[in-house]
Amino acid sequence: MEQNTLVGYERNSFKKGPTGRLRKEGKIPAVIYGHNKPVHISVSATEFDSKFHVVSENTLITINVDSKEYEVLVKDSQENMMKGQITHLDFFEVERGKVLKTRIPVILTGTSVGVKEGGLLEQRLHEIDIECFPKDIPLNITIDITELQLGASIHVSDLEVSDAVKILNFMEQSVVSVTTVKAEEEPEVDEELEEGEEAEAETDEETEE
Repeated sequence: MEQNTLVGYERNSFKKGPTGRLRKEGKIPAVIYGHNKPVHISVSATEFDSKFHVVSENTLITINVDSKEYEVLVKDSQENMMKGQITHLDFFEVERGKVLKTRIPVILTGTSVGVKEGGLLEQRLHEIDIECFPKDIPLNITIDITELQLGASIHVSDLEVSDAVKILNFMEQSVVSVTTVKAEEEPEVDEELEEGEEAEAETDEETEE
């Protein structure tokens, strides 16, 4: 079986009791929705965890349910934080042969030379809007910022993606930059007030004598 496939088991009861029993049996309740009628299923928690260590909205998954195939993306997930277990999954069915719009994360690697010189790294875009066929969705866009100089920026137009992927953001948008760190300004001292306070102190001393 291919890495990006799952076996789905159709379910007809959505009450708390049967759903809880599914989880005890090691299954994750889920629903497939999209251009067709929603299909309520469950998938093996062990199989899902072993194939998809991190839940990503950009991984195309084929779910086999009673010999029928659904090409889906994970659109939402619920998790029991105490147990570290996924308790529910929402799958969005994509239409084969049709482009779709989605967002992919921007990941920075390396340490900028500008930061080493005292600059401040500012990532202005954490996600990029794209359009492509489902099979061509990249997991992310990785940017090596090692050579990014102080005062320099990387723009959307500088990003490298395959010819099958169209970026929808404005090309002139800044993705990441290294700016100069402004030194904290010392508060201004009112010299006249300061002199007045000194004179008052001297007067108080004379009075005490």
